[in-house]
Parts: sequence; C-alpha cells; structure tokens
Amino acid sequence: MPATVVVGTQWGDEGKGKVTDLLAKDMALVVRYQGGHNAGHTVVVGGETFALQLVPSGVLYPGTVPVIGNGVVVDPGVLLAEVDSLEAKGIDCSRLRVSGNAHLIMPWHRELDRLTERYLGRNQLGTTRRGIGPAYADKAARVGLRVQDLLDEKIFRQKLDAALKEKNAVLAKVYNRLPLSADEIAGRYLGEYLPRLAPMVADSVGLVHEALEAGRNVLLEGAQATFLDLDHGTYPFVTSSNPVAGGACTGAGVGPRDITSVIGIAKAYVTRVGSGPFPTELGGEEADVLVERGREFGTNTGRRRRPGWFDAVMLRHAVRLNSLTELALTKLDVLDTLPVLRVCVAYDDPVEGRRYQHMPYHQSVLHRVTPVYEELPGWQADLSGATSPGDLPRAARDYVDLLADLAGVPVSVVGVGPGRDQYVRVAA
Repeated sequence: MPATVVVGTQWGDEGKGKVTDLLAKDMALVVRYQGGHNAGHTVVVGGETFALQLVPSGVLYPGTVPVIGNGVVVDPGVLLAEVDSLEAKGIDCSRLRVSGNAHLIMPWHRELDRLTERYLGRNQLGTTRRGIGPAYADKAARVGLRVQDLLDEKIFRQKLDAALKEKNAVLAKVYNRLPLSADEIAGRYLGEYLPRLAPMVADSVGLVHEALEAGRNVLLEGAQATFLDLDHGTYPFVTSSNPVAGGACTGAGVGPRDITSVIGIAKAYVTRVGSGPFPTELGGEEADVLVERGREFGTNTGRRRRPGWFDAVMLRHAVRLNSLTELALTKLDVLDTLPVLRVCVAYDDPVEGRRYQHMPYHQSVLHRVTPVYEELPGWQADLSGATSPGDLPRAARDYVDLLADLAGVPVSVVGVGPGRDQYVRVAA
C-alpha cells in the first residue's frame, strides 16, 4: 500500500512545501497529519508564490484531494481565510476535506498563548502565539472541542460552556482579563464558520484507507520538523505535536505497515526560529548571506531565522528517528557565493572530553558542545539553471555526496531555486 511520509529533518523551514508539491502531482491524497497554522509551506508556481498554512500542498493539483487529518488543530477562521485567498488566485478548494476528529483552536487558546508567553518574559519559548500549544494541551486534558462538535449545536454549546467556566476563571483571576462570551463565540463558530466548513467535514481515516486499498498513492505531510518534535526535539523549545514519521500514523490514522517510504527534507544549511540550542549557529557576514540569499524569514510570522552550517549529527539522529529511506536536499543554490563551506560531522563536549556522533540526550550537554567541522571548497557558480547531475559543479556534487555519506541515506532530489521546476534528480 503506497503511502509516503514527508518529514523535516532539522528545526523546520527546510522547504517541505516545495518537495511535497513535487510529489503531490502523482498522489490521490495529500494528508496533513499534525500541527496548526503556526507552520507555513511556500510553493512557487509560474512565478506566483503560494504561502500555505493549513491547506495541504496537494490543493495546487486538480486531481489530488487535500486532507486535513485528525492530528491537526484547526482555527476555522484562518482556514476559511486561506481558502478564500487560494480561490482568489484561481485554485479550486472544493476538494478539501477536514477530519471530524481534528481539534478546534478556540479564542481562549489564542489569548492564553499570548498571555503565557508575555508572562514568561526572558524565558519565552518563542511560540507563534496562535493558540496551537493550548489547543493541544486541552486535547490531552480531554476537554477540547473537535470539528465534529460543530455539527451538533447542543453538544457544541455544552462543551463550550464547560470550557469557558474554567478558562474565564483563569483569564480573570490569573491574568486579570475580561471573560469571553459564550454567545459571541457560538454565534461565530456555528453561524459564520459552520455553513462553510460543513461540506468539508469527512471521515479522513476512511478516505485514506479506501485510497490505500485501491492501490492509489497517498502522501502524508508533516509540519515543523524532527527537532521540534514534542518527544524527540530540543525540549522545551519544541512544538506541541509529533512531526516525526511516527506521528503520521496517529495523525492520519494509518499503521506502520501502510508506509512504504519516508522522505527526509534537509536544507543545505540549518536554520531555526525562536529560542533553543543551536551548535552550528553562525553570526556576522556569513549569517547575513544565508539569511538574505535564502530569504530566511518566517512564512507566517516574518521573523528572521537563525542560520548555521549543516549539521550531520542532527541528520544522523533524524535518520534513526524517522527510518528515512531517502533525502531531498533543498536550497543548495543559497550556498553559491561562499568560497568555503563547513559541515558539522561531530560534537565535542569540553567538560566530559567526549565526542558525539549522535545527538546527546542531555540538554546541558547539547548547550555546551562545540561542533567538529569538515571544510569543503565552495563552487562559486550559479546553480539555478541546473536540471541534471551533470549540470552541478564538481564541488557541489562533492558536497551532496558527503551529506549522503554522513547520513547513510541516498539523496534523491536537490533543490536549486524556489521555483517548482528548479530541482535536480540525482538518484533513483
């Protein structure tokens, strides 16, 4: 049964949108399996940029059904605004399906997210303040509202009233904020959102398995990335869900044997947004080059990303965690102008005198390690027009080969520009 998972191998922003779009043309379904609108996928088609937040990348192909899976948290207002934006550009969103089991982001989630971050002060986690974490927290506490609750006004109002009894007490007594109105929220969610959402609500698990049983291709699309995973990332500077490939099973409703390939997306360097450890982080002119050439600003937030050299220690761990079958390397062209490139091949711990080939589990160690670099000459040539491996300079091919060797997984695709067709297939 041909299910493929696409997963980021770093701290997100690896270019998953472009790779997902490349694969989506051959897929019956593209299923987003976790996260919320705190993650964006950017796809450039015919010179036009599509910044997708909740809608899966498959929406850009008329023969593909985009599905928002049960593991996603959905802000209905954001989703409908995104649909309107896509349809204004001529994209048909009538095929979009939303799992009835997906949880809703409610107004108190956004409010609590903003207030909590503000009260943390210098210890902020760097969230997007869009209610993602609080929505997942309510899901785990079993007090969340789901998309299917909108279909029954009585159930929705009962759950809404019960939730607000607690949330308004917290807002008033802890944060000195005015209470939220149940009637206002119900009017918006049931009166404004429901009429448009109702035709999209579906049994997403049934859709996926019907496609798999018919031998049709299904793509499972993650948001964020491996080292933002709630269990395996650089906690607490992580997201609130499980972007790793295993999260596709719970977030889309498939078993491990349904998955035939797992494609890891790795940027030719590394970036991260917000706080947290970053062993290969760069500053100065080299950092500015990567940020400017790579347009390293958040798709949704506009925040400048922190850049650094490629980290093969992270990649090896991502291969383990996700059982990667192949790699797609993106943004190789961003390195075009650099005379010397560095790749982190190990970490040294100056306190214990130990060298790490894989990510240390202990946070204190990760914060103090120093990277061990291997240097390579840059190619200092424009890769944007490359369409085959032979078009890549020898130094660029050597760089790609080194990363594949360090990972122990073949590189199948190399991105050489932002456009849909700017890529090179380098392996079967």
